[in-house]
Amino acid sequence: MRNAEYSLNFECCDFTNPDHLNALVELTNHYMSDPMGGAEPLGKLQQLRLVDGLANHPTAEVLFAMLGGKVVALATCFVNFSTFRIKPYLYIHDIVVLAEYRGKGIGRALMEKLVESAQERDFCKVTLEVRDDNVAAQALYKSLGFKDCEPPMLFWTKTL
Repeated sequence: MRNAEYSLNFECCDFTNPDHLNALVELTNHYMSDPMGGAEPLGKLQQLRLVDGLANHPTAEVLFAMLGGKVVALATCFVNFSTFRIKPYLYIHDIVVLAEYRGKGIGRALMEKLVESAQERDFCKVTLEVRDDNVAAQALYKSLGFKDCEPPMLFWTKTL
């Protein structure tokens, strides 16, 4: 993605960098407040727990998309392991693009970077979940080759 003044860059979250931590919290709250997030922004204590939890999770990875030095998007991912394929895979948990930067190809570029990284690391697949009513995200994912599993799978949850 190119802009007249800036080009899009990618940077892994450095959990010791206060600017990165602020961006992580800001974008996560942005996502949670969005109709597709459907939740209230995190309080201060929850923000600290989020940062600490991700920083100390053994397979958590956060990738920022930056435009002119400003974090405009992020992907929160976890490396998992396929017992069937006997290889690691990348699970994309969150994709967030600030509202004012949507429709400019940033989400696509971020997704392409994640897939490229997974291929370079010899992962067997990239997985994600998407809300049934998030038509825009589904269109993006389909255009990048994502599809229902064969056989189709259901995402189930039990809230504790």
